[in-house]
Amino acid sequence: MMLKLFIKSLAYLALIVGFSIAKAGAYEDFFQAVRRDDGAAVEALLVRGFDPNARDEKGQSALFLSQREGSFKAASVLLLHPQTRVDLLNAAGESALMMGSLKGHVDWVNRLLDKGARLEGPAPAAWTALHYAATGPEPRTVQALLARGALVNARSPNGTTPLMMAARYGAEASVSLLLQAGADAALQNEGALRASDFAKLAGRDALAQRLAQPGR
Repeated sequence: MMLKLFIKSLAYLALIVGFSIAKAGAYEDFFQAVRRDDGAAVEALLVRGFDPNARDEKGQSALFLSQREGSFKAASVLLLHPQTRVDLLNAAGESALMMGSLKGHVDWVNRLLDKGARLEGPAPAAWTALHYAATGPEPRTVQALLARGALVNARSPNGTTPLMMAARYGAEASVSLLLQAGADAALQNEGALRASDFAKLAGRDALAQRLAQPGR
């Protein structure tokens, strides 16, 4: 009797260990497939029941990674899955829409918004997709977000606006788009810096002068 119980216990333990190993293998396979943009492999794992909202070892969701890596086949599969959470945030409060906006993936910004991605942050003062778009190199992404109703003077936790980000890091065409949409160049962040000051910090003196006199 004791021998049978011992054998059953060993069999149960082997089953648990085998399941854990299989789960770990699926986890690694899933995120590798996303990074190499293997849409078929991503889909196969999802069909087998893998969680589309699982996070990698750095806390990034698969949808976020797809935008960072430009893995659009994987992104298409993820977006079609009914359980995929498009607004899942990482530890830094970043969403897939924010990363797509930063990278200038205009088509994907629109697709994510069509799926219900949130334009603004979860709090009144939060980084938004428009902040990220303004930081990036693609003015069309700024234009797309503004067309969808993004708040042009949105404030980050330290009071930074999209215009400030564009003034220091983004394209001058993005600066123009934001100003045309009503961005207030006179606003200051918590460090008492205006958009013109951000431009100066980047050595963009002509832009700084323009922002200091936005009506001219």
